[in-house]
Amino acid sequence: MSVRFLCGIVAMGLAAWLAGCAAPKPTPAPAAPAQSGAQAQPSALPVLMPHPMGPSVHRPAALWTPVPWGDLPGFEQDALEQAWAAWLHSCSAPAPSWRQACSEVQALRTADDALRRAWMRRSLQPYLVRTPDGRDRGMLTAYYEPVMRARRMAGGGFGVPLYALPSGYANQGPWFSRQQIETGHPGAATALAGREIAWLEDPVDALVLHIQGSGRLILQEPDGAIRHVRLAYAGTNNHPYKSVGRWLLERRLISDASWPGIKAWVQANPHRVQEMLWSNPRYVFFKEEQLPPEAQELGPRGAQGVPLTPGRSIAVDKRSIPYGTPVWLMTAGPVLNEKRLVLAQDTGSAIVGAVRADYFAGRGPEAGELAGRVKQDLYLWALWPKGVPLP
Repeated sequence: MSVRFLCGIVAMGLAAWLAGCAAPKPTPAPAAPAQSGAQAQPSALPVLMPHPMGPSVHRPAALWTPVPWGDLPGFEQDALEQAWAAWLHSCSAPAPSWRQACSEVQALRTADDALRRAWMRRSLQPYLVRTPDGRDRGMLTAYYEPVMRARRMAGGGFGVPLYALPSGYANQGPWFSRQQIETGHPGAATALAGREIAWLEDPVDALVLHIQGSGRLILQEPDGAIRHVRLAYAGTNNHPYKSVGRWLLERRLISDASWPGIKAWVQANPHRVQEMLWSNPRYVFFKEEQLPPEAQELGPRGAQGVPLTPGRSIAVDKRSIPYGTPVWLMTAGPVLNEKRLVLAQDTGSAIVGAVRADYFAGRGPEAGELAGRVKQDLYLWALWPKGVPLP
């Protein structure tokens, strides 16, 4: 899910390595995210005292317990304009359960927040999301969209390729590992010949892009022209993700899992950086997407297939919360203190479990810095149309 600016920004992506993520804003979100190498913070969340309105409903990986609107902290205070824009994106491709509600969401496009809140109370039922064993407290991390300089052709220090899917790619079982790909294994080299999309300067930058799953390139073409393009996630080599931050910690090569600690190790041990990178066998392939002027401020497309909105889009485990579902989120900690409406529009390989969310921070270095620091508790309430069967 994201990008950053050359060596100076590697720091932000490195923080994300510690948690183990991988898979997918424009300007940074107003109060935002992490994918985290951040250390877990002591909880600042109050203990919930829910008022169940009926029996819990079993989802494949969660329990949904109906509760009154009064249980949602801060519901009257959230400014809904950005959330409504994110909701309209979801409503551009609604699931059957949301078609009627989405027509009403679209009708409220220019309404004030009082009318929107009144409609939500009238039309939607809140459900406290809990784990199958009844726990309501989960974990929030965050992610972002990196921005990197690249060249269309190798040369001038730009020698790290970003590949499209290899020829003959079948997505069946493990393909060649990162080390095999990067050392030119004949089978991998043949399948990847001519599949280079662009070239970066730094292999660490490439790993950050692989971890985030998408990003923007400031791309120099062979004629010297500069273009802005987006790389979207296309697939992987089907190897498991291994956190390089964890690799460093387990070998006692670092004791400080913060970005400064990792950066200091990388700078002091350039001869071991390749070994560190190869400790993660997963390799990500991309597809290039154009960025016309009207799309410059849109985020990358999430798993729902719609653009992400900074501070208003989250990645979830779809076994717990279906894509396109509006969610009330509450979190409190040293980086984020939020009670706000968000939309479940994305997923990630590390986003597993009922009460689990990854908050889309935005794009660029500032968003990346935030995304590297968020790792804190949260509560989630799924909002579902009244009278519509639960998923």
